[in-house]
Amino acid sequence: MPTSATIENRVAALVRPVFGADWARWLALLGLCAAYLQGGLNKATDFPVAIAEMEHFGIAPAAPAAVAVILLELGASAMILTGIWRWLGALALAGFTLMATLLALRFWEMAPPDRFGAANAFFEHLGLASGFLLVAWHDLRDRKRPS
Repeated sequence: MPTSATIENRVAALVRPVFGADWARWLALLGLCAAYLQGGLNKATDFPVAIAEMEHFGIAPAAPAAVAVILLELGASAMILTGIWRWLGALALAGFTLMATLLALRFWEMAPPDRFGAANAFFEHLGLASGFLLVAWHDLRDRKRPS
């Protein structure tokens, strides 16, 4: 009788050709970066709104901060998708996500019913930041160690 591990290995062997393919990995990375690509492009194409967003969160000077956010969102996403310094781009977006989450989703200061939605979004963003940490971890682990 096959063991649980044997069954798991057989099922993994069936799905590996699809989910283990390079295109599937790239598609997953694109999905992980999607919000940052969309956010960076929206900010770049409607810069006054990007400035207003910085001002809303009390970030000054707003215009240079908006430029920095645009460059970070688009640049780090490009690093991840191209594989050039992927680990660094992933760490940058993880840190940015954590800081932005702590700034924008302060659910512990809110009253119901706003607290519920903000708490959900807060923990979803923690998951997103953790996804970027996994990307960095895999990229660094998979690189050959210097001799």
